[in-house]
Amino acid sequence: MTNDIKIVCPEDCGNSPKKEILKQVTIAFAANDTDIIDRMFADNAVWEIVGDKTIDGKNDMIASMKNNNTAELHIANIITHGKTGAVNGTVINKDGKRIAFCEIYNFSSAGKKAKIKETRSYFINL
Repeated sequence: MTNDIKIVCPEDCGNSPKKEILKQVTIAFAANDTDIIDRMFADNAVWEIVGDKTIDGKNDMIASMKNNNTAELHIANIITHGKTGAVNGTVINKDGKRIAFCEIYNFSSAGKKAKIKETRSYFINL
C-alpha cells in the first residue's frame, strides 16, 4: 500500500519493538492502511487531532481516515519510553503541500504487545 509513497526514516527508528510499532503506524496513517491501524490500536482508542476534533473508538478512527494524496513521509524522530511514545516529521502531498506533524502515543501498558490507547496529533501547514 505504500508503493507510491517515498518514506524517509532514520535507521535507528526501528531498533526497539515500540519504535517499530510507531513507525508502522505513522506509515499506515500516511498510506491509509487501515489493517495496521486495526491491529495496533485498542478498540476503545481515542484520537485527538488538536484544534480540530476528537475521535472515540478504533472503528470511528478507521472510518475517518480519508484517501489522501501523500507523496512523501519524512520521519525525523521516534521516541519511546515505558508506555508512551512520540513521532515527528513532515508529510509532503502530491500537490507539494508540506505539513509538519507530531504525534504523542499512549499504550495500554509498557509490554511489547500493548495496544495504543490514545493518540494526540499536532499538524502545522508549512
